[in-house]
Amino acid sequence: MNPIRLEVFKHMLSAVAEEMGAVLRKSSYSPNIKERRDFSCAVFDVQGQIVAQAAHIPVHLGSMPLSVKAAIDKFGENGLVPGDVVILNDPYRGGTHLPDITLVSPVYINENLSNAPVLAGYVANRAHHADVGGMVAGSMPVAREIFQEGLIIPPIKLFTGGQINQDMLEFILANVRTPEERNGDLWAQVAANRRGENRLKDIAQKYGSELLFEAMIELIEYAEKMTRQMISRIPDGKYEFIDFLDDDGVIDDPVQIKVSMLIKGDQALIDFSGSSPQRTGSVNAVYAITLSAVYYVFRCLLDQEIPNNAGLLRPIVLNAPPGTVVNAIQPAPVAGGNVETSQRIVDVLFGALAQALPERIPAASQGTMNNLTIGGSDQQGNPFTYYETISGGMGARPGLNGIDGIHTHMTNTLNTPVEALEYAYPMRVLQYKIRTSSGGKGLYRGGDGIERKIQLLVPAQVTILSDRRKTHPYGLAGGQPGQCGENWRVTRTGEKIQLPGKGSFYMDAGDIVTIQTPGGGGWGIKPDPSNA
Repeated sequence: MNPIRLEVFKHMLSAVAEEMGAVLRKSSYSPNIKERRDFSCAVFDVQGQIVAQAAHIPVHLGSMPLSVKAAIDKFGENGLVPGDVVILNDPYRGGTHLPDITLVSPVYINENLSNAPVLAGYVANRAHHADVGGMVAGSMPVAREIFQEGLIIPPIKLFTGGQINQDMLEFILANVRTPEERNGDLWAQVAANRRGENRLKDIAQKYGSELLFEAMIELIEYAEKMTRQMISRIPDGKYEFIDFLDDDGVIDDPVQIKVSMLIKGDQALIDFSGSSPQRTGSVNAVYAITLSAVYYVFRCLLDQEIPNNAGLLRPIVLNAPPGTVVNAIQPAPVAGGNVETSQRIVDVLFGALAQALPERIPAASQGTMNNLTIGGSDQQGNPFTYYETISGGMGARPGLNGIDGIHTHMTNTLNTPVEALEYAYPMRVLQYKIRTSSGGKGLYRGGDGIERKIQLLVPAQVTILSDRRKTHPYGLAGGQPGQCGENWRVTRTGEKIQLPGKGSFYMDAGDIVTIQTPGGGGWGIKPDPSNA
C-alpha cells in the first residue's frame, strides 16, 4: 500500500478509538471514569487482532485482545450478528481484574444491499467500575479466592441483534453496591461501542472493505517490522533481573518477580521462570496482565509514530509458567495483580533492559498504583463507592530528572480533582501536596511522590492495595532509591496509626486516611563539590 495512504489509515483507525473514548468519558456517571479516565478503547480486525488503540491505559490495552478472542471463541464468527454486544470481566478469559468490565461489538457493513452484511472487525472498550460486588466496597479486597472479589461475568451477550438482554443487566445490577452508577457507566460503554461501529462503517463504506482489510494487515506487518528492527539494535545476550513485591496482604513474605531476557537477532525471549508461586493474597497476575506489561515495555522502546497493534508482539516469545504469580490459575484472587504486580513486572523488565541499554532506561518509578477504595452510605443513606489510584514519583532518566506526582507505566489515569471528589462523596480533602525529597538522589533526581489526606464525613469501609512500603524503587547508574510510601490513619480522637500496605479497615466519621506515595529512583552519581 502507498505509505501515505497507510499513514492515513493509521490515523483514521486510531481516531475511531479516540472518539469512542470521548463518548465514554462524557456520558459516564462515575468520577472514576469521567474524571480519572480509567478506561480504554480499541479497534480489532476480523481475527480479533488489535489494529488501533487510543492513548489510554496500558494494562487494559495489552490484555484486551485476549478478551476479544474469548468473545469470538465463545460465540464464533457466525454467532455474533449485527447489533450484538458481548460483556465480560473474567480475568481467566482475557480480563484483568473483576472491576474492569469489557464490552465487545462486531462491526458489519453492507457494501451491496443484495448481499449479506460483511464482518469488518470488532470494537471494544474496557472500563473500571467502582464496585462489582464482593467482600468489600470497591471490589479491591485482600482476598483468598477470586469469588470473594466480586461478580464474575463470562462472555455473554448483553445485546442480541440490537435488543438488550434486560434480565442479564438486572442480574448484574443486583450484585453491586451502586446499581444506578453502574447502570449509567454500562450504558456509556454501550454508547462508545456504537460510536466505534459507526465510524468503522464510515471508513469501510468510503474506501471499501478490501482496502480497509489491506490497511489493517499492512499496519500490523509494519509494526512487526519496526519492532524487529528495534530489537535487533539491542545487543545480543541474556539479561536477568529480580525485584519483589512487599507481600501479598495475607502472608508477610516478599513476592519474587524474576525475568530472564534473551535477545537474539530480531527476537526476544522473555522468561519469568523463578518467579514466586501464586500467592494466597490477591497479588496474582493472570497471563493477560504479564503479556500486557511486556507489550508496554517494548512499546516504550519504539518511536511514538509506530502504530500500536498486534504486530509489536510477534517478535516476542513469552514464557510465564502456569501456577506462578505472573500466570495464576483459577481460583487465585487477582485484584492486586492487575494494579500492583503489573507494575513490578515492568520494573524487572526495565531492570533487565538497563543492562543492555544503560543510556536509555530510566530508574524505577514508584512501582505501585496506591489503590484506595472507600465505601458506605452517605448522610442521606445512599450507597457510595469511591475508587482511586494515586500518583507518585517517576524514576529519573539519563539526562532528565523524574517528574513529581504523576501516574507512570501500567496506569495512565488522572487523580480525582478535589472538587469532584468532595462533590460526589461524603469526604473532605484536607491536604494534597508534593511529598518533597521522596525521590532518590543522583546526578538526576527521582520524582517526588504526593501526600493525599482525606477525612471521612460518615463511617465507611476503607481498603488499601499498595506496595513499595517495604521495598524501595531502585536507582540506576549509582543513583539512590526512592523513598517507600506510607499509609496512616488518624482517628477522630487524634490517635495516629500506621496502616499496612494492603488491608481493609472500618473507620468512623471524622477519621482521616493519609496516603504518602513513593518517590522514583535516582539516576547516576552526582559529583561531590568537595572533590572538585
